[in-house]
Amino acid sequence: MRKYIVAAVVLGAFASPALAVDTGGGHYFVGIDTTSHKCSVVTEMAPGMKMMGEYDSQDAAEKAMADMQECKS
Repeated sequence: MRKYIVAAVVLGAFASPALAVDTGGGHYFVGIDTTSHKCSVVTEMAPGMKMMGEYDSQDAAEKAMADMQECKS
């Protein structure tokens, strides 16, 4: 019984870092809707949007969007 508990603990120790792998979350995109020509900060590009830039934080994406000529209207 003790060897099963030790095996479970060892397996858990090796599996935990694999579950913490960065899956790309935390990326923000500035996208412009090609039909309405409105810009927005999104985490996933939808069909019909043109990507204007990719950023690591929402704040950085919003600041960049404010400076983009295509997004001013």
